[in-house]
Amino acid sequence: MELRPGEVDVLSTYLSYYRPLIGDRRTRTLFEGTIKGIIGAESLVCAQIAAQSPDLAARPNSAQRIRRMARQKTTKRSLLDGESLTGRLRQRSIEQLQGEDEIWVLVDGSDLRKPYAREMEALQRVKTLDKQRLTNGYRTLNAVAIGRTRRGILYHRLFSNNETSFISEPHEVQTALRTMIEATHPLQATVIYAMDSGLDDIAVWSTIWEANQHLVCRLQHMNRLVERPDITGTWQQISVERAADYLHAFAQVETDLVVQKRGQRSPKLQKVTARVSACPVRVTYQVDVRTKADGAIRQKTVWLVRVVLDDVNLEPWYLITDLPVTDAESATKVLRIYRQRWAVEDAFKVTKECLGWEEVQVLTIDAVRTLVALAWVAAGFLYELGVTFEDVEIRLLARLGGWEQRREPDRRPGKIILMRGLRRLLDMAAAEAILADEVETYGRLPPRLAAMLHRPPT
Repeated sequence: MELRPGEVDVLSTYLSYYRPLIGDRRTRTLFEGTIKGIIGAESLVCAQIAAQSPDLAARPNSAQRIRRMARQKTTKRSLLDGESLTGRLRQRSIEQLQGEDEIWVLVDGSDLRKPYAREMEALQRVKTLDKQRLTNGYRTLNAVAIGRTRRGILYHRLFSNNETSFISEPHEVQTALRTMIEATHPLQATVIYAMDSGLDDIAVWSTIWEANQHLVCRLQHMNRLVERPDITGTWQQISVERAADYLHAFAQVETDLVVQKRGQRSPKLQKVTARVSACPVRVTYQVDVRTKADGAIRQKTVWLVRVVLDDVNLEPWYLITDLPVTDAESATKVLRIYRQRWAVEDAFKVTKECLGWEEVQVLTIDAVRTLVALAWVAAGFLYELGVTFEDVEIRLLARLGGWEQRREPDRRPGKIILMRGLRRLLDMAAAEAILADEVETYGRLPPRLAAMLHRPPT
């Protein structure tokens, strides 16, 4: 069947955005085939990528060619290293976010664990999934930007404290923040960073505030000193823990979260009631505290926010935000922003589980960076599926991925379901490529296998 005008391969169209990084047609075929193979293989093992790619499955030495590309040995005319790929991915996300008036940037770190690896370059110790022990692996910083109608991957970097060029993890965080601030500045949108307790750091906050951007951050250090006004309006220094005694209730919100309520055996996505309270406090910070001894001292009024989930055995969330919290509407917005930060976990689940980034098997850290960046390029396409594909196409991909319409008619399939459907589609294309090569090479398919496929041998 021929495609009518406008019926184009949207995956190839998406990948064409990366062609400025590619110096020749052969490398372009390898790059595009690798992305399709990553989606199809659910793995970053080069042999599996090659076997599951419709473009590479029938070609000899494809796995070796992927390894050479990861090691930057393919061609000197191409810039397919991790930094170039993620930079191009960020540029595309910024273009997708044009016209948005408010953007939430969900920032988090994630570990790439390689517990059985010994020879991979610059391995460091990272926490196991249960946070109880240490194992070999690498650290990453990642950020997803979300607008009202569009979203995109804004930042990714893999690093190790055993690299000779490594300075410190706070330096990596500051580099990430400055990169994102520079990227989002031309959008002229309100930018709000949503961060977990690992970024409870006044140096992180000051970098964001000095760029006239905003934050919602979960607190880790309840002994942090802040100031609050007394009954006369005079600001008095107290700890965050004591300041919590002065919180005022603002909202009671019903929301959907993955939680384990009392009496339940395991967590699940369900409705839960959140009670939100807040009070103003003031923090003092030094500009460029990590790099300048004489940076200017500033004070900023922020809001301490507490979120309590009813009937759930979880400690309250304590958040700091510079967004004014003065009524139910503003309190609900802060809850929505921090709750949305959990969406970044879905992005990690796609890249870590569905794209198999922890299965990467190359020795140099630069090659690891390249393959993981290629996985993020594949994940970037998934972020655009709901925008690029029409409803009938989403419906078919969801069906191929095993989606069943539940009681909620407005509920749409998630990225993992769409990934499964896309993988099944690419599996079919890879199988067709191998079958066509078999016929071309040997003149026919084995008769009994052809019979299983209900097709003639030749």
